[in-house]
Order: sequence, then structure tokens, then C-alpha cells
Amino acid sequence: MSASTSAALRIGIAGLGRMGQRHARVIALGTPGARLVAACSPAADEREWARRELGVAALHDDFGALLRDPNVDAVAIVTPTTLHAGQAIAALEAGKHVFLEKPLALDVATCERVAAVAQAHAAQVAMVGFVRRFDASYLQAKAEIDAGAIGRPFLVRSQTGDMNDPQGFFVRFAPTSGGIFLDCSVHDIDVARWMLGNPKATRVFASGTIALHPGLADCGDVDNGMAIVEFDGGARAMLYATRTLPHGHESTSEVIGTTGTLQIGVGAHRDRLQLRDASGVRHRAVADFYERLHEAFDREIADFVAACRGEKPLAVTLADATEATRIAVALTKSLKSGQVEPV
Repeated sequence: MSASTSAALRIGIAGLGRMGQRHARVIALGTPGARLVAACSPAADEREWARRELGVAALHDDFGALLRDPNVDAVAIVTPTTLHAGQAIAALEAGKHVFLEKPLALDVATCERVAAVAQAHAAQVAMVGFVRRFDASYLQAKAEIDAGAIGRPFLVRSQTGDMNDPQGFFVRFAPTSGGIFLDCSVHDIDVARWMLGNPKATRVFASGTIALHPGLADCGDVDNGMAIVEFDGGARAMLYATRTLPHGHESTSEVIGTTGTLQIGVGAHRDRLQLRDASGVRHRAVADFYERLHEAFDREIADFVAACRGEKPLAVTLADATEATRIAVALTKSLKSGQVEPV
């Protein structure tokens, strides 16, 4: 199914939890060329939220019913990770464009199966949400690298850092998240590949520790993970993921080249205000990933809509998502084995 460049892209959203509601608001209220025409959730209160807050009239409690809705051109899938691949395949086979929250899947074979279905349905757009690619600072850094500002990039140091949640949300989520590398570091893996020119990963090593959330041990996860990824040609990535920051959210990346270095997001600044008093020098930090990247989430959906309408090519492919999963799966295996693992 292709969308006319003159008609609004009619989007149905599946999943109305924390991230689903944010995506729904972006589609309904902030994306030119798109309309949120349907919403799907098994929870009646979430469907009622979509009706009350966003005026969505077509409400479904079953994903199959959403796909059968003739007024839906595209679906945004913001459901639990374990459902992503199967729902993406079903949507493509139903003739819908697909926007899918990361990760594509928790294993490489499933990623490749989704990619094969997408290739067989080439008229549909399929995109995975690697949101940092749409952040203004990351886009500027990539443009500087492509222009030769730091020479040849050969090392990326990147981290995903979430503020500690004493209530243990991530402990409850861990059994289905795939672990800290698939849930968090997959963003840093994608950034590293993007900034380094998409080299092929050859081997990885990962380690980690549980600093504050012992319940993670039950599913072999950690709340602080570290990793090294080696690529063909000599490039390297050093990754850090933490769920225990005391001050807020801090997603940062550093790209080191032969003639210079670029840093993105260092300091977690909420604004440009700095306070100096007897207690020291400090600034306010962003609270969570959405506050840090809310403009990028807007731009991400806008790019998906533009691709569906035939106005521009996709910025992120399923091949990118598959490679990120391939590396993250190898890191998870390394964390558990304590050994260097091939990719």
C-alpha cells in the first residue's frame, strides 16, 4: 500500500503504554502529513485514553482487527519487545507500512525473517526507531565527520545512562527485555556503526555488575554493563550502559578521529543555566530519555511519514536494526560466558 503525496498518511498505533502514548501524541498532534486514525490495546483504560485525549474514534482490542481496518495505511508498533517481529510481519503481509520501536527482535534469525518479509513487500516502508539518528546534535556530528572535521574516525565511546528507579521498573521488565545490551546499548551500537561508516563487527567482549538491583540476577541481567566491539579495518567501540545514575538521564557519545574529537550530550544539561554557590558549581540534568530526545522522536516519526509518502528515503533500514541486534546478542552471550565472542 502506498500513500499519495497529497493525502495524509493514516496511522494506527498498537501499544499505548509509556512509549506508546508518547508516540501517539506525536502522530496525532505534531506530525504534518499524518493522522492518527486508530489505536489498539488490550487494556480498556488505554483505549479510552486514546479516545479522550486524542480523539481517536477507531479503537481495537486485537491487533488483527487493527490490520483489517481499511482506513489504516500504516501501523506504529509500540508493544512489548517479544511481540515486535510477529506483528511487523503480519502488518507487512496486510499491506501496511510499519514503524517499529526498537529492537527489531531479540535474536538475529528473527530479524532476518522480518527483513525477508519486508523485501518481499517492497512497496511498504518498514523502519525501526533508532531515535538518536534524528537528534540535532547527533546529525550535526555525523555531518561534521562526513565533511572530514576529525579526519578518519576510528573509536566511538558511547553510553546510555538512566536515572535509578528505586521502585525497580527495570527489574520487572528484565525477563522480556533481552538484557541491558539489547534494551539500552543497542542505541549505542547503532550510533557507533553509523558514525564509523557501518563497518562489520568481528568480535566483542562484555562485562557487567549489579550495583543496586539484585533482582536482576534471576534472569542473568545487570544494572551496569560495559563492552568493547571490534570492527573490520581496526575501528573500535567502547560502550557503557547503566540504570543507576543518581542525577538524571545521560546519553552521551564521543567520536575520536585521526585529527580531532567530537562529543555529544556530555553533562546531561537540561538548559544553559549554571549555579555557583557555597555548595559548588552545578547545573540541572534532564530527567529521562524522552526529555533529552523529544525533538528527535518528533523528527523520527516525520521521517517515517515522509518515506511512506515517497518524499525521501529511509534514514534507518532493517539491515541496520539486524546488525545492531547481532552485536547486542553477541555482547549478551559474552556477558554470560565471560569470554570474547565472535559476531
